[in-house]
Amino acid sequence: MGKLDGKVAVVTGASKGIGREVALALAAEGAKVIAIARTKELVEDTAAKCRETGAEAVAYVADVTKFDQAEQIAKEVTDKFGRIDILVNNAGVTRDNLILRMSEEEWQQVMDINLKGAFNWIRAVARHMLRQKSGRIISISSVVGLVGNAGQANYAASKAGIIGLTKSAAKELASRGITVNAVAPGFITTDMTAAIRQEAKDAALKAIPLAHFGEPKDIAAAVCFLAGAGASYITGQVLQVDGGMAM
Repeated sequence: MGKLDGKVAVVTGASKGIGREVALALAAEGAKVIAIARTKELVEDTAAKCRETGAEAVAYVADVTKFDQAEQIAKEVTDKFGRIDILVNNAGVTRDNLILRMSEEEWQQVMDINLKGAFNWIRAVARHMLRQKSGRIISISSVVGLVGNAGQANYAASKAGIIGLTKSAAKELASRGITVNAVAPGFITTDMTAAIRQEAKDAALKAIPLAHFGEPKDIAAAVCFLAGAGASYITGQVLQVDGGMAM
């Protein structure tokens, strides 16, 4: 018996990295997983891997910046499974540049996917969770949203925005038994961080008291905790999973 048996979990950005690991961890705990991403082959592979754990899993190709797509999928999921218990807002991108060189497009694309995408999905699932008087909403922020980072003004602003959105949604939805929290990863080994220059990685490592980078499974474990019964009295919080990087 998994801790999330019978629960229905929606995970955005589920094609690789943290999102894929979160989807697999939720499936391993018995949740029915709705995997969402833009790349058909990758998100279908995530759903297939979830099914290998014995869980039900469905893949959807969608753009998180489109509210109508979020609304339609949320309706289809509730029509099929009768409920949505868990939402994990993980979809995110980076378009790094110094402020003086950053284009409007680089700014807007990051804000649209990282922040507007989370808003779209919270809005889409909230009405279903309000009806059932329960739910867990977990959004992936970043320690960069807490401390900033040179060359990442757009990313830092979007992840700081996730924290404000989380706290506001937590206050709005608490009376109906819905908790809303954020996880703020530090330096996690993924395809996204693999593109970072070695000098920057070396500098980041020196700033981590635990002296090693995290892995997607570390974030997945935090998400599973916040999604479970043991976190029922936790809302409006930001859980840093960063090896002490941003104490």
